[in-house]
Amino acid sequence: MAWIMLLVAGIFEVVWAYSMKQSEGFTRLWPSIVTLVMMTASFFLLSFAMRSIPLGTAYTVWTGIGAVGAFIVGIVLLGEQINPTRILAAVLIVCGLVLMKLSSQ
Repeated sequence: MAWIMLLVAGIFEVVWAYSMKQSEGFTRLWPSIVTLVMMTASFFLLSFAMRSIPLGTAYTVWTGIGAVGAFIVGIVLLGEQINPTRILAAVLIVCGLVLMKLSSQ
């Protein structure tokens, strides 16, 4: 259950990062509200996951999901640049996440 909470917390991190971008520096109301709600939910779920997942593992996986998710959202929804180096960086992050998960079993 802790891993599911951590996964959802990571997804919420991606949502709040995207909505923060859409808030234009917290000058737009609804994206700002979504950002704050998703941040709160993400931190809340992360804190519950940390009850049974070691700090280093939980935090690394959470930030990794956020980083790779934001990378994908940036490309798909915001038209950000995609090139082999950025793809390699994302693949290496995912490899690190898998290793972190395997090392905590």
